[in-house]
Amino acid sequence: MYASTRQFDHVIDLNDVARGDGFLFVRDGVGIAGRGIALRTTAESVTTDLQNIKQVGSITPDPIALGIIPFLHGDQTHFVIPKIIVRKKTDQTTTLTIVANDENECSDEHFALATDDLLAPRVVIPSASSFHISPVTPISTYLAAVTAARDAVRAGELIKVVIARDISVTSDEIIDVHAVLLRLRATFGSSYRYSIDGFIGASPELLVAVQDSTVTSHPLAGTTTRTGDPATDARLATELQASAKNQIEHRVVVDMVHDTLLPFCSFLDWQPDPSVVSVANVQHLGTSVVGQLNKPTTHVLTLARALCPTPALGGYPTSAAIAFIRDVEGFSRGNYGGAVGWIDAIGNGTWAVAIRCAQLSQDKKSAHLFAGGGIVAQSEPLSELVETQAKFQAMLSAIVRP
Repeated sequence: MYASTRQFDHVIDLNDVARGDGFLFVRDGVGIAGRGIALRTTAESVTTDLQNIKQVGSITPDPIALGIIPFLHGDQTHFVIPKIIVRKKTDQTTTLTIVANDENECSDEHFALATDDLLAPRVVIPSASSFHISPVTPISTYLAAVTAARDAVRAGELIKVVIARDISVTSDEIIDVHAVLLRLRATFGSSYRYSIDGFIGASPELLVAVQDSTVTSHPLAGTTTRTGDPATDARLATELQASAKNQIEHRVVVDMVHDTLLPFCSFLDWQPDPSVVSVANVQHLGTSVVGQLNKPTTHVLTLARALCPTPALGGYPTSAAIAFIRDVEGFSRGNYGGAVGWIDAIGNGTWAVAIRCAQLSQDKKSAHLFAGGGIVAQSEPLSELVETQAKFQAMLSAIVRP
């Protein structure tokens, strides 16, 4: 395979590159969008596949693979290398990469055709679809699972376990993915927004990122709602920081992230106290973790797989918590609670925790949504149910809004 990269001196929104049938991973306008499929590959082969792509031209190529790590380690991690890749970097430069089996497809003519297609006007037409929303796993099953989890923590069997539930959204028309992505941009622009093979979402949580020798993570755990009223939200944020239940839930996650990353680092630092991270519908406790990787540096995929799932989505101890989840939750999480992101040929990349998400059906007329919360000794089932309702709003509003 061959790749050629050129500067892209046009203003373009990565959502308009991905549209409804492409690939997207973006936050605050910085990220990756792709169209077409040059290669599908696996976690075991993706690095070699990227390294084997031959450079055409003088600019260093930017072949990128986007992928999803599922919640359970035994499930297969799949990657896609798009044919057309538009990348916006933090220094505001934009590049266009063509990946092809034939070197002739990296010609001036093919770049001109790709540019014309990317810049063609895109109109999103408001729909008048009707939607039906219903729980998939019964609420009674969820409440019983939360109660069992709380009792297991109180008995000393677990320190924390995350219990989730799922709902379905059914439409009488095809769900317009491009429109959903634009709504997520408007409301959750500072979250990691993604669209890969019908798995779409807006995650506020950075699992891990590697840029050369620098590694960063920003675990979130402990949640309260947002009302839209500044005074009420400020009071809720203060209560969140003072909550023993939420502080315990958060500390378990930070300790696991720290302990997992430390063996790979020559230096690792983190905030002494969590701060409040606010998105449109909820507020979380968050802690920034930054370090320098040992030489030679570790591939971001190795770190992402070591961290996934974090106690923010699984629990602690990890293996016992996951076994408990499989016994009581009543559904298969699939990609929810795993990670979504991208890697390049030298091991850089960014991975977000796969939350605030929906898995679309093949015909795009229904969506499967997930939300959960960390259960500790002080958890109350009905309060946890309210928390999941708040978390569902991110994707629900993006799907059903006209």
